[in-house]
Amino acid sequence: MASQCAKEVKRVREAFSGAIAELTALEAAKSIEESKIKDIFAVHLRFLRDKSLRKRITDYVRDELTTAEYALSVTLREIASHFARMDDPYISERAADFYDMEKRLLTQLLGKVREDVEHLTSEVVIVAHDLSPTQTASFNKTFVKGIATEAGGRTSHTAIVARSLGIPAVVALEEVTLTVTADSTVIVDGNRGMVIIDPNEETVKEYQRYASELSQFEHRLYVIKDEPAVTRDGVNITLLGNIEFDDEAEMVKERGGDGIGLYRTEFLYLYNDSEPTEQDHYEAYAHAVRTFESQPVVIRTMDMGADKYPQSGRRPVESNPVLGLRSIRFCLQNLTMFKNQLRAILRVSVLGDVRIIFPLISNLQELRQAKMILRDVMEDLDESGIGYNPDVPVGIMIETPSAALTASLLAGECDFFSIGTNDLIQYTLAVDRANEHVSTLYSAADPAVLSLLRNVIHDANKAKIGLSVCGEVASDPEFIMLILGMGVRTLSLAPPMIPEIKQVIRSVTLKECNQLARKVATMDSQRQIKNYLRDVAIKILPEAF
Repeated sequence: MASQCAKEVKRVREAFSGAIAELTALEAAKSIEESKIKDIFAVHLRFLRDKSLRKRITDYVRDELTTAEYALSVTLREIASHFARMDDPYISERAADFYDMEKRLLTQLLGKVREDVEHLTSEVVIVAHDLSPTQTASFNKTFVKGIATEAGGRTSHTAIVARSLGIPAVVALEEVTLTVTADSTVIVDGNRGMVIIDPNEETVKEYQRYASELSQFEHRLYVIKDEPAVTRDGVNITLLGNIEFDDEAEMVKERGGDGIGLYRTEFLYLYNDSEPTEQDHYEAYAHAVRTFESQPVVIRTMDMGADKYPQSGRRPVESNPVLGLRSIRFCLQNLTMFKNQLRAILRVSVLGDVRIIFPLISNLQELRQAKMILRDVMEDLDESGIGYNPDVPVGIMIETPSAALTASLLAGECDFFSIGTNDLIQYTLAVDRANEHVSTLYSAADPAVLSLLRNVIHDANKAKIGLSVCGEVASDPEFIMLILGMGVRTLSLAPPMIPEIKQVIRSVTLKECNQLARKVATMDSQRQIKNYLRDVAIKILPEAF
């Protein structure tokens, strides 16, 4: 039995080595233009090279006396389920990465050839229930002209890979595999989220013209990615990137970003059954900081709770977790975890322009408590003779109406604000953005949300502290002129959107943005505001709509 167990452990290790070699070869085959795919592969490789993940599987083999295949599937599906249960679509869709890795590792163990479409000789549209990111990455874009799947989401890695390859993709289509036949002619409109089956001749010609225009637009975006984000009347705007893993820092730089505006550190906790050590934190942050040298890297302390909990167990029973023990509240009740992370951030602060930001601050007392704990950690480092930046800037996420309404008080005790529009909209409108029954009520264009934004921007500028906007609003071309006109000069956004938002900024004047913001302030319904912003944005950047 012991010899069989050792054999299965060896098979696990060999499967990981084989998967790493396979993925490395696939990654090397991709061009610089497809760098987003390289970043996704880098995340997969990071997991595959993670000794703690491999140990978790081999321990399962030894403890439960199972085959390598069973231990691998149970472990990776448990991690995937942990992600899938989370309400945030961006996080829940990360589960697909673990299912993808499971298939790749099982292929190594079982010795089967992966199915692919590498030997196509004519143009096709791929219609499937679902596709993994690396399956999508293996497509030859010379022949694969579109992708339509029943599963997936807009922020899934499969959709991102398709966009990076320049292959139009529409996901989350109901029963598309039952509607399309092998003889169907299919148009996939990735920008508008439409799939047209057996179109007439006029529609085909219309889309051929549209495809030509879009190709020219994408070329312009590639050309301007290294140009400054400056309005036509000479106002500089700072564009930062949002990341989850340190590997993504390179992508922000390649897309023309000026630094990291939001490093979501909770991902260090979510896939492993043990908490990250202080050194784990340090190494992850140090990589991102070294990538940007003297440019800002804003590290958010763990935004745990609600639907995001470490697999190691700390999950309180709550009837309404979104309004419960989450974010800074979770940190303040789990001081060992919190201090462990703060020590790593402070240690890395000597490597570059590192800034600390606390999530979901709802009142002044929470900010003072968090800063007091930060000072305690600084004293501990002083006693140990460990270097750090004692003047590290400290900011807060403005994500609740209470924080927005008391921004003038909070501004007096921190160095900068970052407005987290996703949660601010959710809490202001009492709408769960992941609930399909009420999701139509979730809108950044609601007058109540805009009123709070104006209040925060005014108070931050009056106090002369830093201010940025993150969340989906900062990545949405429709809202850029409005938030610039309201006084924002720093945006933190999804890295793939940096060139497109830069193009919007370089196409407008601040005077035009101010006029638009004043006009919006006279409107009284989110529909009216949304339609107006969309109409203006279409005139500036028609290719994006």
